[in-house]
Amino acid sequence: MLKSHRAAYCRSAAAAAWIAAIVAAPAAGAATPDTLLAGYVGEARAAPNPERGQLLFNSRHGRDWSCASCHGAVPTVPGRHAATGKPIAALAPAFNPGRFTEVAKADKWFRRNCNDVVGRECTAAEKADVLSWLIKLKP
Repeated sequence: MLKSHRAAYCRSAAAAAWIAAIVAAPAAGAATPDTLLAGYVGEARAAPNPERGQLLFNSRHGRDWSCASCHGAVPTVPGRHAATGKPIAALAPAFNPGRFTEVAKADKWFRRNCNDVVGRECTAAEKADVLSWLIKLKP
């Protein structure tokens, strides 16, 4: 019985951390890369691993594309969509301050791009890993 209470407490604590990160951000879903990361970490209930994030970003996962196919192996400069050629602004937040500043937009692009790259939605842990790596990239 104690284990189930502990698990329920951990789930509610993770949910509270995610909500706190969102509520702490200004209106209209504004956020920072750090508050988004805190939300993903809380949801995953595990510390992020930037090296695992870099590996996920640069691997093809048995599919045609990796994240790097469009964003570049080190996404500190603009990239181009592999199929359409459409320009894509730098992904790393230090090189593009507009990145990861809206919760809904970040969730939408993680969902869309994870489906393209890994064939499913990314887990909160995978999002935390990738975002923690992107945050580490500095000029």
